Amino acid sequence: MDIISHLTRTVTPAVISDEAHTHEHANMLEAFYAIFAARLADEGTYNQLAHDNIALDDKSLVSRIWTDKAQQEQITEELASHHHLEKEETRALTAAAAPLAYHELHSLAGATPVPEFLHNNHSRYEPHIPLWASALLPAATVAAVHDAEPVSAAPIGNENAREGSFMKALLPIVGLIILSALAWALLKGCQTDPEPVGMPMQSEQSAETAADTADGAAADSTAQNAVAMPVPASLRIATGTGSSLYACRINVGDAALQSAIIDEVGNVFGDEVGRCQADVDDYYATDMPAAEQLMSVLPIIKSVPNATMLIEGDTITINAPDQAALDKMIADVQSVAPAMRVIAAPPLDVDAAVAESIDASSTALDNLSEPPNPRDVARALSMQVINFAVDEAKIPDANKPLLDRAVALMQQVPTMSLMIIGHTDKQASASYNMQLSEKRAQAVKDYMVAQGADASRLMTKGMGETDPVADNATEQGRFRNRRIEFTIYDSAMSEGNGVSLTAGDSGDVNMQNNSLDTSDSTSAQ
Repeated sequence: MDIISHLTRTVTPAVISDEAHTHEHANMLEAFYAIFAARLADEGTYNQLAHDNIALDDKSLVSRIWTDKAQQEQITEELASHHHLEKEETRALTAAAAPLAYHELHSLAGATPVPEFLHNNHSRYEPHIPLWASALLPAATVAAVHDAEPVSAAPIGNENAREGSFMKALLPIVGLIILSALAWALLKGCQTDPEPVGMPMQSEQSAETAADTADGAAADSTAQNAVAMPVPASLRIATGTGSSLYACRINVGDAALQSAIIDEVGNVFGDEVGRCQADVDDYYATDMPAAEQLMSVLPIIKSVPNATMLIEGDTITINAPDQAALDKMIADVQSVAPAMRVIAAPPLDVDAAVAESIDASSTALDNLSEPPNPRDVARALSMQVINFAVDEAKIPDANKPLLDRAVALMQQVPTMSLMIIGHTDKQASASYNMQLSEKRAQAVKDYMVAQGADASRLMTKGMGETDPVADNATEQGRFRNRRIEFTIYDSAMSEGNGVSLTAGDSGDVNMQNNSLDTSDSTSAQ
C-alpha cells in the first residue's frame, strides 16, 4: 500500500469537509504528508515525541516536530504558494492533519519503530516530496530524493522554473566540456607523433559504464527498500446475544501469532473459538501490539451483546448498538490497554466506504507480483465493496473496472479458478437471504463471463446470513456483512460437504472444519 494514498484516504476526509474539498487542498496535504513522513523518519525528531501521548486533536504537533519557527513558517509559505492557498488556511489544515497522520503511520508500522518503518519504505512517500522541501529535512531522510527524479506535488506551472534552474546548473559543465575539447585539439596539433584519438572516447565509455553501474546500484537499492509493507495483523470479534461469539476473523503473518490469538479467544469464549477463521499469510505482519492485552480486552467485549471490536495495528475500533455501552467499552478497554488508540467506529458513510474499498482493491491489484499469485488476486478483489441496491443483483458501475482487471488476470494465469461467494446481513428471512446471496454471486460471475472470462473457471456460492464478519445490530455491522468474497477454487472443495479451506487453497483457515459447502457450486454456470 502506498503510504501517501493511505493517508489521503484516511486523514484528508477528516480534515477537509466535502464542501471545502478541492484538488488544491488535497494536493497540498499530499505534499505535507510526504514531508511529515520524511521528518518522522529521523530518529532524533521522532524520539522527542515517542513518549508523548499524542491526542488526535493535538494542533501543536507540527510546532513540536519543527522546533525551528523559521523552517515551520517556510514550509507553510511554500505549501500555500505552490497550491494557491491562503497561509492561514494551510497552517490550520496541516495542524489538524499532523496528529491524525502520526497515528496512521503508527498503525501501519505496527510493532516496528516508526523511523525504521519509514526508512525501509522511503520509496512509498519520497517521490511526493517537493524539491524545495529537501533543504528543510534531515539529509539522511531525503537521500533518495536527490538520487531519483521525484514526482513533485507542485503544480505543473512550476516545471518551467525547475527546468530553467537545471539548465543554469548545466551550463558550467557544458563549458568545461568545450574547454576540454579545445585543449585536447591544441595538444594534438602540437604533437609530432600524436596518439590515436581513442583515449577521450575510452574515458567517455568508462564514464557511461560508471553511470550505468551507479544507476543499477541505485535501482537495486530502491528495489530492496521498496519491499511491500506487511498489512498490520488484525482480529475482528463480534458478539451475539447472551455473550456468545457471533463472528471472529483473524489476519496474521504466521502460525505462531495465529495460535497465540486463538488461545486467548478460546480462554474467553471456550468452544465457540471454533467460529474463528484465519488468513495466515506473509501479506500480514507477524506481530500485534495488543496481543499481550487480549486476555484483558476480550472479556470486555464478551460482556456486551451485539458489539464488534477490530484490533488492527495500534488501534482498537469499537462499535455497539447502545451509546452508553459503547462509551463504557471504550473507557474500559483504554484502561487495560493504555498504549493502544481506542476509538468508536465512525458513523457509516456508504459512498466514502465504497470509494475507499475500491481504491484499496485497485492498489492491491497494482502491487501484485509478476506473475500474480492467485491467492493475492482473490484477496485484492475481496477488498472492494460491491454495494448492490436493496433487493437487487445488478453490478454497480464503480466495480466494473476491477472485475475487468480480474478477467484479464485470469487470462494471464490460465490455471487460476475463482470461487465467488455472496453474503448478506440478517434483516430478511434466512431463505430469502440465501437466494439473494446466490443471485449476487451469480451476477458477478455473469458479468465476468460477458467480459471474456472462462465460465468453467468461475464458481459461485451463496452463504446468506450464515457467515457474518460483524454484528447485525448496527448499521456499520450490517454493511460489513453484505459482501462478495473471492477465494481460490480447488476441485477438492466440491468433493462432499463440510470441506475446510486451508491457507494454501484460499487463504482462509476455518477452525471448525465446516467453512463452505461447495457441493453444488458448479451447478450455476
